[in-house]
Amino acid sequence: MTTPENASVAGFNTRAVHAGQPFEPLTGAVVPPVHFSSTYAQDGIGGLRNGYEYGRGGNPTRDALQEQLAALEGGRHAFSFASGLAAEDALIRALLVPGEHIVLGNDAYGGTYRLINRVLGGWGVGHTVVDMADFDAVAAAVAAQRTRFVWVETPSNPMMKVTDIAGLAEVAHAAGALLVVDNTFASPYLQTPLALGADIVVHSTTKYIGGHSDVIGGAVVLNNDELAGKVGFVQFAVGAVSSPMDAFLTTRGLKTLGVRMDRHSANAQAVAEWLAGRGEVEAVYYPGLPDHPGHELAARQMRGFGGMVSVSFTGGEAAARKVAESTQVFTLAESLGGIESLVNYPSEMTHASVKGTELAVPENLIRLSVGIEDAEDLIADLDQALDRL
Repeated sequence: MTTPENASVAGFNTRAVHAGQPFEPLTGAVVPPVHFSSTYAQDGIGGLRNGYEYGRGGNPTRDALQEQLAALEGGRHAFSFASGLAAEDALIRALLVPGEHIVLGNDAYGGTYRLINRVLGGWGVGHTVVDMADFDAVAAAVAAQRTRFVWVETPSNPMMKVTDIAGLAEVAHAAGALLVVDNTFASPYLQTPLALGADIVVHSTTKYIGGHSDVIGGAVVLNNDELAGKVGFVQFAVGAVSSPMDAFLTTRGLKTLGVRMDRHSANAQAVAEWLAGRGEVEAVYYPGLPDHPGHELAARQMRGFGGMVSVSFTGGEAAARKVAESTQVFTLAESLGGIESLVNYPSEMTHASVKGTELAVPENLIRLSVGIEDAEDLIADLDQALDRL
């Protein structure tokens, strides 16, 4: 399973377990060791052993994770970073120059918007926010500026909008732009954007890929050798790389991604269907529901509908806050994608940085990261929380 020909034909779960994970030859240990060394002995000046010189530039544990990520996303190159935002920052600075532009979806993660608007905006990178479902608006925004990236999350955070990746790739490429897809919510198990025409995939590996709420990380995956060389240079030159232990924890989580995502998706479907029948609920945002506007598209371009559910309440902000603060199995916390269920109030938590902008999240909305607990216990927890309204 370490050869390219095997990697190209094996199923997802086989690749997840074996890609970049050969047994250790000295002892036969089936789990490769974690390499903590910061530097590597040279066989004479410039005589590097297997290319290893210094830990910022390369580490066997990080390399193993990068091979694993590339195999699962169907890419030739993958880079593992210290966080999702570090990955996005390195990607933008590697491939954009001041004066170039990003066309960004109007339902982007608050941290991504903050990075592009407040950090890189001062460096001279511009941006325009559009509805990614409106291809005419996207094309107009791309044409109006020196656009380098069209940047989309699908499903989006937290409104669960589903975007046609193949169609958006055509729009971007017709204007000479690159399509970047944030695949964090879907994970490579449910969706492979590169196969649909995207140029670059980014992840917060903190979420479903790590899967256990115990490690922070990010990734960039792509096929183009020239672009990969530029991203690799920035990774080395700037140094926001994942540590050996973080890379190991991410690899360990990634091996069970398929199994976990099946359970996340089944539980989220059950929770969404139950919420849709409650009178206190104004709307449920989940692509697995037949009345979701992106349901048919998600069924075509995804393997399943995922573990994220957002819900708005007829009782407004007060009701959303009350439910978020009343659950017992769902933990009120930032982040998502772990085995435990979490509830988040985006307007004041993950998306506080976009309040007052066109990306602002409705104040009557909560976001659920549905874990792998028993579905009946999750529903019972939401039932008692809604009964408090």
